[in-house]
Amino acid sequence: MILKKKIPKEFYKLFRTKNRDAYMQFLVAIYEENNEVYTALGLTIEECRVIIADTIAKARIIWEDEEIEEEDEPDTLFPEDSPSGILNTLIRWGWLKSDFDEKLNTYIISFPEYSQLFTELFQKLQTEDDSRERESILSIYSALFTYHSDTEKNNDILKNALQTSRRLGQLLSNMQDGMRSYFEELSQKKNFIGIQKVLVEEINNRDSKKYAILTTTDSFYRYKEAVKELISQILRENDQKREQLVKERTGLVEGTVTSKRNQYRLEYCESASQLVYQVEREFDLIEKKYNKLIEQKTVFAKRALARIHYILQEGSSDEDHIVKLINLLDHHANSPQVLEQMRDRIRVGTQFKNITDRSFYNRKNAEDAGFHPIAMEKHNEETQMTDFVPKPLYTKKQLQEFRQKNIVDGRFVTDEQTIQSVEDLEKLLFLWQEETDDTKQEETVHIDGELKGEYGFVFSKLVIDAKKGEKK
Repeated sequence: MILKKKIPKEFYKLFRTKNRDAYMQFLVAIYEENNEVYTALGLTIEECRVIIADTIAKARIIWEDEEIEEEDEPDTLFPEDSPSGILNTLIRWGWLKSDFDEKLNTYIISFPEYSQLFTELFQKLQTEDDSRERESILSIYSALFTYHSDTEKNNDILKNALQTSRRLGQLLSNMQDGMRSYFEELSQKKNFIGIQKVLVEEINNRDSKKYAILTTTDSFYRYKEAVKELISQILRENDQKREQLVKERTGLVEGTVTSKRNQYRLEYCESASQLVYQVEREFDLIEKKYNKLIEQKTVFAKRALARIHYILQEGSSDEDHIVKLINLLDHHANSPQVLEQMRDRIRVGTQFKNITDRSFYNRKNAEDAGFHPIAMEKHNEETQMTDFVPKPLYTKKQLQEFRQKNIVDGRFVTDEQTIQSVEDLEKLLFLWQEETDDTKQEETVHIDGELKGEYGFVFSKLVIDAKKGEKK
């Protein structure tokens, strides 16, 4: 029968009560004590009451008043917050089971199977298992080593290794998610005290302890290569066994017991290979997540350092006294007089009428408000902007060859193929300069639009007509 169908309807009332945490502690204490008892009979009802009373005293549990539901029958014999009342409530809700033992003449408390699953979960939530990730890596190695040494080759060992690999991969994913949450919390802090609290919490949390164990030399790095080597050996031996079984099958008669046994062994080998391949894939994912976790941890440390440097240099906006001073001056009734007194008391290196980063605000004088134009300087008419024109770097022969190369119907005409390098662009500029030096020849030079060569150069379309008296 499915365990879920055995759960009574009052079972989930524990999660709705105000004293939920207290009930969880009582169940865990009774469960742990029940596992320590060296008898098959279990705990008596009197022993459970003592355990509940000790738990209340040690944990200093403060009981909160509950609102009694209509369908819930209160205990009329014992108060709700007494050890007997608490124990009767857990029995009534179905978390514990009470059976009368005739030999002992008393009631024996036990855990139903469905309640045991939840209680074990409560136990894991209340305790920190610092060695879980290291045991997971060691468990993968131990399972593969056991399968490799086992003569029977039980595939259940490989299934256990696969489940452990998946749990370890999920554990690393959870650690990455926890790291991102610390990133977000760190970026929201605006002062050094807030960043310090985040860093202390990050150092003392479970994820950091797990990370410290995973990064030690005797855990992941030590067993990583050993696990991969075991996987290779198991696959190689399994392939040899499968080839041997295939050879034996050729001489067997179909339908016989020997033939069926051979077919079963072949299927068993194939199943083992699939499980080993899945373990190898999961372990590769574990390695990637592990490297990503180390990288993310480094990024977190850099962000924390950058945030601390920023706050130490720029200061916190909440604690900036200059901003507070400006706000007070803005709302003060006699702010001009206060500013003048500050100006007289504080020595300023620049004039008050100039507003700079090193001066305080002061109203300008009225006489300085007039406009005084600056007299224009006379430039020498003979001065020309020849300094901006590049000096010729090519001989007349090179310029003439460039010109003859682009002659069309007796005229120099540029097209998309004219400029193919920076040198061609300079030659075109020098040619234009040479033609425009003589003002009499300016009418022979025409510029019409822009061209873009195939090499990415953009230049004007230059047309130079033939000079008078020059042969076409």
